[in-house]
Parts: sequence; structure tokens; C-alpha cells
Amino acid sequence: MPYGAALAIVAAASASVTVLFQILLNPPGLPLPALPRAAVWGAGAALAVLLYFDLRNRAFSPAVAEARLMALTARIRPHFLFNSLNAVLGVIRSDPRRAEQALEELSDLFRVLMGENKELVTLKEEFALCRQYLELEHLRLGERLRVVWDIDACPTDAQVPPLMLQPLLENAVYHGVEPAPQPATVTLRAAREGEEIRIELSNPYHGENANHVGNRMALDNIRERLMLFYDLEARLETEAQDGLFRVAIRLPYRPSGGKA
Repeated sequence: MPYGAALAIVAAASASVTVLFQILLNPPGLPLPALPRAAVWGAGAALAVLLYFDLRNRAFSPAVAEARLMALTARIRPHFLFNSLNAVLGVIRSDPRRAEQALEELSDLFRVLMGENKELVTLKEEFALCRQYLELEHLRLGERLRVVWDIDACPTDAQVPPLMLQPLLENAVYHGVEPAPQPATVTLRAAREGEEIRIELSNPYHGENANHVGNRMALDNIRERLMLFYDLEARLETEAQDGLFRVAIRLPYRPSGGKA
């Protein structure tokens, strides 16, 4: 059925239902109140709802979604490259062999980053990428950076958007660890809760850095990519409390093999 015809049928049905309710609910013996106007309002409301969902469907069509996803992923790469190269430069004189190893790790990372990244990856792969990134940051920060992994309760076959956690870790290091006058801890927790996966990342909170443009950009980036992959099934929330900045992500548990 043509889309325009479907809109007309739904609008007519809505108007008819509006009129029917006006008749049924009107007290006996009293004149019917403004039936034509009620019917027009009912049809208009139905059309507005249908147009909203039509526009939403067009916005998230495969071609548009893929283009937006590629643009969002590409936005991550320059920032990541800049910070990683700085980490290598920090040790190239003091420990050339370690710097060489770090460049090999960076090459492996960029092999992943330069992929199309249109498909979901497993948490096992995402965690491995994060560990590689943190190894590079340890070159710069040494014992100033401490990381706690609490992920034993999370199935690593869960599928997640690629490069979902690395930008959050980069934010945690940049905004939470670097400004700290003493060693600081970044904590990554992940667990399955029913049919959902919950991931939480926390780092020391410094009020002057919490609303930094780069921080907001990374969070908005990940929110939009979650929307592209999961629509309304996933969400990202943040809070600053008790000296910590927390990012919590909830998304549906979709195992790699397709069976929950």
C-alpha cells in the first residue's frame, strides 16, 4: 500500500474513532459538541505522530546511519593518535626498546581504528583494545595511573559498539588522572544484570574539568553511536558524586553466538 494512502486511512480511522467517542460519551438529550472540530484534531494528531515516526525512520535508515557512524568513529582517531604518540615520545630517549614495542602496539591499535567499524564487536575485543591503550598511557604517567578491572561478572561474548570504552578511558586519564597531584585510580566495572549489560567507568572528579568541551564531545559521540546501534534500548548516564566522576552504560545483552 502506498505510504500516502496509509496516512489517509489512519487519519480517517482516527477521526472516526474521535466522533464515535464523542457520541458515546455525550449525555443523552444534549447537542453534540463540535464534532467536526474534534474529528479534525484527531486526524491531525494521528498525522503528526505518523510523520514523526516516518522522519525518525528515514533518519535512521541504513545508509544514513552508516554515514553518521563512520563520521563519529573518524572523529575519535586524531585525538587518540595525538595522545598515543605523545606517550611514545615520552620514553623514546630513556627506553628506546620500550618505545619500539609501544609503536608496534600503536600500529596494532590503529589497524583496529582504521577499520570500517560498522559491526558490533565482543567485549573481549573491546577490553583488549582498552588494555593496549592503557599500556601506552602507562608510558607517560607511570605509577600515577592505576587501573582497577572488575569485569569477572560480565560475559565477554557480549556484543558492543566498537571503540565504545577507549574514548571514555582517554577522558578518565585526561580529566581525572593527569590533573591529580597524587596517583589516581580509574575503575572499570562490567556485569550482566538480567538481559542487560551494565558498564561503569569512574575516575577522580575535578570540578573545573568536568564540563570540558572534549569531555562532553566524547560522551555525546558515544551516546549517538549507542542510538545508532541500539535505538532506545541503550543509554549512557553520568554523575559526579563523592569525588568521583562516573559514566554508566546499559545496553541489551546480545551474545556473539546469537543465543542468550
